[in-house]
Parts: sequence; structure tokens; C-alpha cells
Amino acid sequence: MTIEDKVIAITGASSGIGKATATLLAARGARVVLGARRTEALASLAAEIEAAGGQAVFLPTDVSRRADLDAMVALACERFGRLDVLVACAGIGPISRFDALRVEDWDAMIDVNLRGVLHGISAALPVFGRQRSGHFVSVVSTAGLTIVPTMGVYAATKNAVRTVMEALRQESGPHLRVTEVSPGMVATDFAASMTDDVVRAAIQKRLDEVAIPPEAIARGIAFAIEQPAEVDVNSIVIRPTAQA
Repeated sequence: MTIEDKVIAITGASSGIGKATATLLAARGARVVLGARRTEALASLAAEIEAAGGQAVFLPTDVSRRADLDAMVALACERFGRLDVLVACAGIGPISRFDALRVEDWDAMIDVNLRGVLHGISAALPVFGRQRSGHFVSVVSTAGLTIVPTMGVYAATKNAVRTVMEALRQESGPHLRVTEVSPGMVATDFAASMTDDVVRAAIQKRLDEVAIPPEAIARGIAFAIEQPAEVDVNSIVIRPTAQA
């Protein structure tokens, strides 16, 4: 049971769960490939990891663009010779009621939360097939387990990914592992992407009351990755004890 020397690519690595995951995995000896849209934040994180004795490379990555995921996977193979794990942490949540008709926000969530995961699968699956090994880890949400007002489209994208991951698991045979991790309320900048002021304020208030640190989710991701090759942890739910 080890993470050491695994080559792990992480989308959404510039902040929140992605950043916490990258930091933890690098500290445990993984060689990490960092992807996100914010170049300066990626460069800073890579520098922090290397200063602590880890190995990291980064590439500006917009998961809604298929070519960016192809380039990220190619970077892993060029620098480190292979890719062992792709962790899909990139996600946005500009939630609102349906009757607010924020259709652009709906489209953005579909592009990032769902298409972004599919683009990662399309980029990494051929590599995993050649290697006869690999692991997809996707961060979904407890919002898909308990449906509440304002989160209809967001929850739909997360449940779509949950469906994709289960079908992928069944198709993949004995050499590919597939894990979905469902966080509850986590202390990240999740609310910052919300365009509805009332909803954003309500979500931020609840986060301030009960949210757990993103490192808690990172530890769950690390647990799934470090299992022996014959053990596939398919689903993990991690939420605050105080979350209803």
C-alpha cells in the first residue's frame, strides 16, 4: 500500500480539494502533474511542492477543452514515462433556482463538471490501456445524493459523472480502477463561482458553520489510490459530522 513514485495528474489543482490533494500526494512521494486555469497559482504550488522535496510539473488546463486534457496527459508521459492516476477535481457551482433562468451557468457547469471528466477519460484511457494499469478518481458531491432547491443542474452534472464512473468501472476489466469521491460541505472557494447573490450568501453562511477542510477529502482520495492493485475502492462519501 503505497503512493510513492506513482505519477498522478490532478485537474483543478490550483485551489481547494485539488490543491490539498496535490500537496498530500506529493508529500507521500507521488510525482504530480498539476492542471488548472490559473497559471500563477499552479506555478506557486509546484514551487512549494519542490521546495518541500517533492516532484511537480504544471500546465495551464481548461478541462472544458479536450486538447488541454490531451496535453496534460502527454506531459505526464513525457516527463515521467507514464500516468498512473488521473484525479478530476476541477468543478464549478454557480447554482440558482431554475426560474432564475441562468442558462449560461447551466452550460458552464455541464462543460466543466461533466465534459471535463469525459475529456480526461478520453485522454487517459488509451494510456491506461497500453500500460494495462491505471486509476480514474473523480470528485462528485453529496449534492447528488440529497437533492435540494437551487442545486438541480449542479447535482445533475455530479450524478452524471457518478453514472459515467460506474459504467466505466464495469467496462474496464481487471486492470483499471475507478473511484468516485463525494464530498459534503468543504471549506473551499466553491461559493465564489455563484452568480446569484442571495444563494451565494446562504451557501457561504452554511460553509462557515459546518465545512471541513479540503485536506479531509485529500486523505480519502489518497486512501483509494494507495490500495493494492487488486483492490478498487469504488465510492467514498466524506461529509462534516454536523451536516444534515
